Amino acid sequence: MPLPLRRVMIAASLLAALQAHAQDAAPPSSAASAPAEAPTNSAMDAPLFYQLLIGEIELQNGQAGVAFQVLLDAARRTADEELFKRVVNIAIQARAGDQALMASRAWAETVPTSSEALQSTVQLLALMNKPAEVSQPLSALLRIAPAAQRPGLILALPRLFQRSPDPKAVLAAIGPVLRAQTGSLHPPAVYTEARLAINAGESARALALTRELSQALPDGDDAMQLAVDLMPTEPQAEGLITERLQRKPDQHALRQAYGRALIQAQRPADAAREFRQLTVATPDNPAPWLALGAIELELKHPTAAEDALREGLKRLDTPAAGTDAEIKARTDGRRQAWLMLSQAAEQRGDLKAAEAALQKVDSSGLDVRYRRASLLARRGLLAEARKLLQPDADTSDADARALLLAEAQLMREQRDYAASLKVLKTATARFSGDPDLIYEQAMMTEKVGRFDEMESLLRKVIEIKPDYHHAYNALGYSLAERNQRLPEAKQLIEQALKLAPGEPFIVDSLGWVEFRLGNLAEATRLLRQAHAGRPDAEIAAHLGEVLWASGAQDEARRVLAEAARRDPDNEALRETLDRLKVKP
Repeated sequence: MPLPLRRVMIAASLLAALQAHAQDAAPPSSAASAPAEAPTNSAMDAPLFYQLLIGEIELQNGQAGVAFQVLLDAARRTADEELFKRVVNIAIQARAGDQALMASRAWAETVPTSSEALQSTVQLLALMNKPAEVSQPLSALLRIAPAAQRPGLILALPRLFQRSPDPKAVLAAIGPVLRAQTGSLHPPAVYTEARLAINAGESARALALTRELSQALPDGDDAMQLAVDLMPTEPQAEGLITERLQRKPDQHALRQAYGRALIQAQRPADAAREFRQLTVATPDNPAPWLALGAIELELKHPTAAEDALREGLKRLDTPAAGTDAEIKARTDGRRQAWLMLSQAAEQRGDLKAAEAALQKVDSSGLDVRYRRASLLARRGLLAEARKLLQPDADTSDADARALLLAEAQLMREQRDYAASLKVLKTATARFSGDPDLIYEQAMMTEKVGRFDEMESLLRKVIEIKPDYHHAYNALGYSLAERNQRLPEAKQLIEQALKLAPGEPFIVDSLGWVEFRLGNLAEATRLLRQAHAGRPDAEIAAHLGEVLWASGAQDEARRVLAEAARRDPDNEALRETLDRLKVKP
């Protein structure tokens, strides 16, 4: 398409002015002047200059498409990398991904030795979700890029493709390129392939690569990072971590990451073991003390929790300089420590100490409101407690949702399941389609004996979120508890266990359904495993009952008595003790 006459005239006049300016600026010749150095001639001839000028004018006039074509042609003729960069950026700014990719590929074809051109192409393919086309430019990039840059280019790939909607296609395209790397590039290539395999859900392949990396770099951190991330889906990955910690017990960062993974896996007893070791190895670090306190609190060991939390507070209260972020972290740590100390005192039944601990923190925040409400309820002031959790007129949706959940939990703790269910129905009506709220409503529906409605709600959760393992487990356990449709119950629980391998509550459910099916040996094995990972009172009740039915009544009494000391008010435990006529 020919350029409009007005723009041609503008360009021509600018060109003439620039040429005249160049002539006017030339120094006058003089016989007395010193000999001038030979000028360096530019590679830019008049037609090229005119072409660049037209391209920039078109860009300034909002004609990015015309400017792109004009300047891309100039870049191809001159093989100028800066000009190619300019063209790619024009297309990106115009949100023209296909044109940007075309320019980047033209750049790589015109200057085949340019690693920057190939890197641009790979990045654009990632942004445009075209992993199938990335193998060739990536292979070429790894061949010609400076040796010092190649490991970084490889390690950047998972983040580059992290938003891809098809991580399996990314792995299929990049995996062969990574496996072709040798020498110093082999370890980063193995790490990257493992990370891409995790993203693609191919955990068995990721575990094999993690083992390979651990053998290649037996003291490296990368394999351990992968192993920690694989623990939820590949229980065997934990063995790599424990072996390393046995061999190198001073790797405190790894032990802390392992402890956090154990918490996420619902294995607080095991997590407590790791954080206790950290408090011995790094006694001046407040973080392990606070983490240990939180875990002991969850395990309903209030005295142990208080001891750990007070040790953490001593470290936090030690005057220390630091950045603003470090100072804020210490302030937040003190706040959380006092909140947990209040909860520990409440667990011990010392409401006065619980209230005194709350006085150490500011009154803002849902966590403080809930603790105050809980204390009011314990004192018999339930109406006042519930009023404290009511949303204000200007409360955001997120805070309103959290307050409704808090009120429902408060009523559940009071064993007023009908009131808790009413609050949850209000919440699900306001936040329709929220799987967490629907799940909580299902749990309360079960508590009031409406099992068909509970099942309908749980199946709705599964429909909304097929990987919601709690829903599969809850439905399977409910069927097993009522001794109904036991094969289906087992299938549901096994599906939950696939989604959350090793989680103690799901292992407990599977043990319970095996007990209902009459498989005492398998039930005992599973329930021992669940209880070792999480010595919860309800799990202990199940283990105690199965041991009792198996003839191991002395061991059953020990398990039940220990659980009763930790959590004497647990409903499932009390019912089991009464039925078996066992006194704790």
